[in-house]
Amino acid sequence: MSMLRVAMMAVAALLVVPAMAWEDGPRCAVARPADNDLKAYAATFFAKAGDTGLEALATCLGDPDPAVRDGFAFTLWSEGLRGRHLTAAQMRQALTSLTSMAAGPEDADGFRRPFAVLALSEVARADRIEPYLSEAELHALAETGAAYLRGVTDYRGFIPGEGWRHGVAHGSDLALQLALNSRLARADADLLLGAIAAQVAPAASPYYHHGEPQRLARPVLFLAKRADIDDAAWAAWFKTLHPDAGPRWKDAYESDAGLAAVHNATAFATAVYVGAAETQDPGIRRLAPLAAGLLQALP
Repeated sequence: MSMLRVAMMAVAALLVVPAMAWEDGPRCAVARPADNDLKAYAATFFAKAGDTGLEALATCLGDPDPAVRDGFAFTLWSEGLRGRHLTAAQMRQALTSLTSMAAGPEDADGFRRPFAVLALSEVARADRIEPYLSEAELHALAETGAAYLRGVTDYRGFIPGEGWRHGVAHGSDLALQLALNSRLARADADLLLGAIAAQVAPAASPYYHHGEPQRLARPVLFLAKRADIDDAAWAAWFKTLHPDAGPRWKDAYESDAGLAAVHNATAFATAVYVGAAETQDPGIRRLAPLAAGLLQALP
């Protein structure tokens, strides 16, 4: 065996140890730096990581330990992407792996998909800062983000001892990075707005209390800067958030579902109103009266 081959195997062993099967629970198999300096570690990790290393790091996003999942795996993805330590090929590999996780089945603990989407928000940010995705790839990412956010049914936020899941907020973070991208098509903006509307006051949700309404409001405020979404379109979108004739709205103060709907819609409308009323941007400011109208329409 050549010395080069031996050296390559040694590097691989440092990066990754054999991964456990998903059925046994997604455990992280990526070596961590002793000093926990992830900013410095990102430069060396991604320089040596091949497809196997990237896949292993993606797997770590489903680890049940919040210190591993959030404090290590997601943070390392973020440091790598923000520090521009990934090659174009690695960023596309990350996009493929994370998209597959976000669109795939959930693990039993419910961590994998929301953290894959949070990592995808960093992929979207990297393209916003320095474009590398094609129009088709950017469209596909918007479709992934919209489908994920619209489909969230696990509304757990922070649980002591377990950490965050926060699916609505993480989906909103991906929507925010896409909303900030000047190359985003109007059709994709509409996809995101439809997904956001679905989670403002969904019938199955509890009382939002982990900042979800504020996170949902952020991409809306930035999409309002678009000249191709006119005032009539915004009025029509806000109208879809008004109470309908369903029982939870008709007798809102007689059921927990109604009270949660009022609570969640109020928090969202307030976040939009404050953000719109406090800015000098005319595109964003036009949302203030529409948010105020939603507040007035709530029971």
